[in-house]
Amino acid sequence: MSKPIHIGLVGATGYAGGELLRLLAARDDVCVSAITSERAKGQHVTDFYPTLRGWLDLSFMAPSSGALADCDVVFFATPHGVAMNLVPDLLAAGKRIIDLSADFRLRDAELWSKWYGQPHAAPDLLTEAVYGLPELSRAGIADARLVAVPGCYPTSTLLGLKPLLEASAIDTGDIIADAKTGVSGAGRTSKPAFAFSEVAESMHAYGVAGHRHLPEIQQALGWSANETVGLTFVPHLVPMIRGMEVTIYVRQTGSSDPQAVFEAAYADEPFVGVVPAGSQPATAHVRATNNAMVSVTSVGGDRLVVTSVIDNLLKGAAGQALQCLNLMIGAPETASLAAPTALP
Repeated sequence: MSKPIHIGLVGATGYAGGELLRLLAARDDVCVSAITSERAKGQHVTDFYPTLRGWLDLSFMAPSSGALADCDVVFFATPHGVAMNLVPDLLAAGKRIIDLSADFRLRDAELWSKWYGQPHAAPDLLTEAVYGLPELSRAGIADARLVAVPGCYPTSTLLGLKPLLEASAIDTGDIIADAKTGVSGAGRTSKPAFAFSEVAESMHAYGVAGHRHLPEIQQALGWSANETVGLTFVPHLVPMIRGMEVTIYVRQTGSSDPQAVFEAAYADEPFVGVVPAGSQPATAHVRATNNAMVSVTSVGGDRLVVTSVIDNLLKGAAGQALQCLNLMIGAPETASLAAPTALP
């Protein structure tokens, strides 16, 4: 057996970091050799994740380039503004980076600063970073030094629109995306707004005037459409732990069969399923998997409704990051990720 790839994980105490550790723990071809967290330094991994007892024997270290010196690939599962300060030195040391935060998703440093409220610390790397949606950038991911894993809202929205945009089958100036996510999308925070008594039996829209994922979605939609795309995007918080559903309203142009367009576009994709015409996917169908399911329905005239569901912590974060790792190290793309959903 060849020597395993040594993995480092910065920001390992959040939900996405925990999912990454769970998925990596049973692998023989990779070895998690360093986990870091400023608030948990010195604590054992099982203090945060009792389910990893017997799988990983590591303690958290303070984040630094030195702590990651023996790693081949480093994941960042951190809030925005962290990775961009550490990544340049790690790249210079020969590490490959998979960043789950927003630090390298946008190509425009000024646009990034506008939405994230601070100057970008490594603007010269923005054009090098490969957008980590395998269905869009598979070849680039395989050879990349730096991969920017998409956000959960962009992933679900892009998977629902990419086939229609590439087929020039819809009006690119009239797209509405109505998105809903579970509360785990906010991360492992203690904010009152995400307490059980606040979210149970209630739902609400937020970021209506502009959500941070909006420019990221528009950027990637523009790559598929080869033009600027007009998008109204409204996210909602719903009372479930994990899962994401996006309902997308578009106007069809031309006479192509939308169902056939989707089936052809995703025929060879291991993690994207197109449901039969007339049916709709549910978040329960993809819970705790790296799978996405999409549907397209004509509702009269030229209007189409697309629905797209993912697990926000897996295909929307950790699972997609691991899918990128598999491409980067030449492992089967489905390694650690090929599993059906458990019901109920």
